[in-house]
Amino acid sequence: MAEIRAEEQTSTISKTFLIKPKLKSKPRTLPQTPESKYWSSFKSTQIPNLVSSIYSLSFSPSPPHPFAAAYSATVSLFSPLSLSDGDVSPSSTISFSDVVSSLSFRSDGLLLAASDLSGLIQVFDVKTRTPLRRLRSHTRPVRFIKYPVVDKLHLLSGGDDAVVKLWDVAGESVVLDLLGHKDYVRCGDCSPVSSDLFVTGSYDHTVKVWDVRVDNSKSVLEVNHGKPVEDVIYLPSGGLIATAGGNSVKIWDLIGGGRMIHSMDSHNKTVTSICVGRTRKENCGDEYMEDRILSVGLDGYMKVFDYGNMKVTHSMRFPAPLMSVSFSPDCRTRVIGTSNGIIFAGRRKGKENVESGGRRNILGFESISEPEVLRPRYFRYFHRGQSEKPAEGDYLVMRNKKIKLAEHDKLLKKFRHKDALVSVLNKKNRENVIAVMEELVTRKKLLKCVSNLDIDELGLLLMFLSKNATMPRYSSLLMGLTKKVIEMRAEDIQNSDALKGHIRNLKRSIEEELRIQHSLQEIQGIISPLLRITGRR
Repeated sequence: MAEIRAEEQTSTISKTFLIKPKLKSKPRTLPQTPESKYWSSFKSTQIPNLVSSIYSLSFSPSPPHPFAAAYSATVSLFSPLSLSDGDVSPSSTISFSDVVSSLSFRSDGLLLAASDLSGLIQVFDVKTRTPLRRLRSHTRPVRFIKYPVVDKLHLLSGGDDAVVKLWDVAGESVVLDLLGHKDYVRCGDCSPVSSDLFVTGSYDHTVKVWDVRVDNSKSVLEVNHGKPVEDVIYLPSGGLIATAGGNSVKIWDLIGGGRMIHSMDSHNKTVTSICVGRTRKENCGDEYMEDRILSVGLDGYMKVFDYGNMKVTHSMRFPAPLMSVSFSPDCRTRVIGTSNGIIFAGRRKGKENVESGGRRNILGFESISEPEVLRPRYFRYFHRGQSEKPAEGDYLVMRNKKIKLAEHDKLLKKFRHKDALVSVLNKKNRENVIAVMEELVTRKKLLKCVSNLDIDELGLLLMFLSKNATMPRYSSLLMGLTKKVIEMRAEDIQNSDALKGHIRNLKRSIEEELRIQHSLQEIQGIISPLLRITGRR
């Protein structure tokens, strides 16, 4: 009857569980969020040896979105498609007589405006690099220029003469002089929803909003950042702006009368440049994108700020102070300029977009390609759907993975407890040995296994205890086991020289651990009064 009951008990055990260690250390690094994985997917390429600091970076609005970099007295144009092939040489270069301070592409990508520290603004044809217009009215260095989003005829500029100018590019003349700043005008941006609204930032700590329809040429709104303003941008909605100055980036609500919504103070040094980037929405495709603020500073960090949830979602460290940042309109390329003449260009993997938006037939109309119908005579017919990814609302039916048992797991399944312990001791895997010991404690078979070990097997156990008994993670289990082993097998240990050697090693490691603990207690006694005094203050 007893044999029949034992067979019934073994037949009821249908599932198999792996023996895993319970005392596991926590991972040191936190798992990446989906957004961190998105920003880390940009394959970084260095563009070195550009002589001096990268003062300005700008992307062309038209595909394939080449970008221009201003450094020293040179402007270089780079193709983002060549970055994927590892080609970091510029596609074209334009030379100036003075240091170039700012760049801006026109909305159609055909013209490029550049300013320098002599106060001169030049407009170039991007394809031929021919200078088409020379605009000179500033008496001091020009620090920023900007083409409006829609308007192709005007240009905005500001400089160290504290004057903001609106230019008629075709006539090479100034349309408006916007006065009001009391210090250097360092940055500005044009509204994405209106060609009549502009915003400028100055070293007088103020950010002013201008409307060219106002007759007296005075600002219609002013906010105080609290520090010299290094950069200012409109956010895509047109009702919010972001300002950078000191070690903070602040968001302001223009519709609400210039109310500050949030201040991000995650940088350790001055924030030098900000721009708007876009990230893929979680669990959605590329057509669902969310806007983010990218900021770089002299501390060498690039921060990604989600201004919808008011939190920093990603941070990246670079080996030099950062001066400028820009993000491509197709969300495929990110470029960062440093103070030592290096551009860190990141290119995200993906299918290349056709410049014209699709294939065209002879008549010029877009051809619609019919989907291929898979039939049973195709090999792909029998593998269809295996690479499809689940959508957001799909119900997933998971396939149970086959559990691969180790040798000690198989022995434990057969209730061969001593053989399982000896097997795992021979493998010399600390975590597995601890896991098997914990399982034997649960089954109340560990001490019986110790009593049945022969001399060689007992030597393996003592060797393991001498190496790991003093480890804090395992000491609660192993120190008690060590005491029991010495008490139960004292006679065998006295009769064997090899076992005596293991005991001496065990004694030496315990004495060393005791010395360490005494030293730590002395240090704790010195530090505790200091901590109490500090707490009172």
